Amino acid sequence: MTPALRALAALALVALACGARAAEGDPWALLQQGGQVVLMRHALTTPGAGDPPDMRLDDCSTQRNLSDEGRRHALAVGAALREHKVPVERVLTSPWCRCIETARLVFRTRGLVSRALDNLFGRHDNEARQVSALRALAGEWRGKGNLFLVSHGSTILAATGISPATSEMVIVTPREDGSFAMTGRLVAHDR
Repeated sequence: MTPALRALAALALVALACGARAAEGDPWALLQQGGQVVLMRHALTTPGAGDPPDMRLDDCSTQRNLSDEGRRHALAVGAALREHKVPVERVLTSPWCRCIETARLVFRTRGLVSRALDNLFGRHDNEARQVSALRALAGEWRGKGNLFLVSHGSTILAATGISPATSEMVIVTPREDGSFAMTGRLVAHDR
């Protein structure tokens, strides 16, 4: 290798290292680099916990849905992501209406439904299998942009040990071995 090529290679390594250090502690910089997985809790809903006993996934009127304030929060998150030029490569969402609506308002798309993102609140019969599927989704991501997973607080807690606020984003970085590292948290709207 010529001295000029060695110098260029050294500069490239320094630039990469500086970029990685710049992202440490700054969730926006981390997201701007791409390649991250973002577990986002749906926006604020009408009061309550869980869903009514007669809840059906095919009928939003039987579920707890976003409140007007939650819709404003979701729109603010979307605006912040666009303002910070965060590359969104793929959006997956729980089939619950509050998650689908959050995805539509934040990303201007419905997102693809993934049962790995189902609500675990009061539903523990399939928890181990579902959490395993969710962790695999997060750990195996290799996109250049970011993968956003819109889910529920109980589900994100089971997968990461973090109980996020509504509309909060938990950022994880996939590892080569298929696992992931916790790398940041972000609330992108005013309370």
